[in-house]
Amino acid sequence: MRAMTATISPEAPAGTWDEYISTLPGGHVLQTHAWGALKSAFGWRAEEIRTAGAAALVLFRPLPLRLGTLAYIPRGPAVDWDDAHAVQTLLQAVDAACRRRRAALLKIEPWLEDGVERAARLRALGFRPSPQTVQAPRTVLVDLAPRAEEDLLAAMKPKCRYNIRLAQRKGVTVRTAARADLAVFDALMAATSARDGFAVHTPEYYAEAYRLLVEDANLGTLLLAEAEGRPLAGLFAAALGPLALYLYGASADEGRHLMPSYLLQWEAMRWARARGATCYDLLGVPDEDESTLEAHFEERQDGLWGVYRFKRGFGGALKRSQQAVDRVYNSLLYKLYLWRMGNRDNL
Repeated sequence: MRAMTATISPEAPAGTWDEYISTLPGGHVLQTHAWGALKSAFGWRAEEIRTAGAAALVLFRPLPLRLGTLAYIPRGPAVDWDDAHAVQTLLQAVDAACRRRRAALLKIEPWLEDGVERAARLRALGFRPSPQTVQAPRTVLVDLAPRAEEDLLAAMKPKCRYNIRLAQRKGVTVRTAARADLAVFDALMAATSARDGFAVHTPEYYAEAYRLLVEDANLGTLLLAEAEGRPLAGLFAAALGPLALYLYGASADEGRHLMPSYLLQWEAMRWARARGATCYDLLGVPDEDESTLEAHFEERQDGLWGVYRFKRGFGGALKRSQQAVDRVYNSLLYKLYLWRMGNRDNL
């Protein structure tokens, strides 16, 4: 695995990177040291940049023909966007790192509520709307704020609540998986990919994610749902501070009538609550407004529509983050990037 590079401002406070990230507005699992190390093992180079009141995990990937790099801050940076000094100080440090690594552009996907004011502020800082997103902008967030588990269940759609209890009645159990169970999880991922057409990572990727997020950093968990000793579904979740998220999930072709995936999500939420998380992010759903989603989710199965039908049942709120935006350092290479993205109209 390629070593990570840390850039620490003289103003930066003491303490580990993850401890600092967890205290900042917008702190996210995708901004942790473990996430940077995971991406560094698969083609990226991670650099940790922190200043007083702000931080950014910046990922760099080489462009073809050694023309420079592409820089990307997943679900970050972690900063109070209303604090102009903190934002400006951090961007100066990020710009310096990007220029050292000959970045053609910097892409950020901050977890901000989408809105005209936020978009205008990012434009004023020198960012422009990007033709490419990496993380799905629209998601479902389940409120885990301290209350009785029965209240959480009561907030779910009746059919979802029924399916959780059906799985329990039919003998489905959920346990915390160990490293030895990774082969089972890989097989479940392969089955899901073949059945639903989703792209999946390699077994080596999930093994490294388990080592870094679960074993080393204690930020994640791998859960398996079983019945009569048969693995039916698996789920990889992670949490930092108040936010937990569903990273990867898979299910076998057999036993789906036992609703193991519903029980898995419920147990993942219980795991997140035990860690002190107050919000559970179910991640990507179709990027449509709520009225469109509710009007068509029963008839559409393409793209993320099938998973929306599943995720809406858990009683969360539909949220959309700020659109991905780019900061351009090399205009010529950025035009080539736009061309490659098929966005020729912007040339």
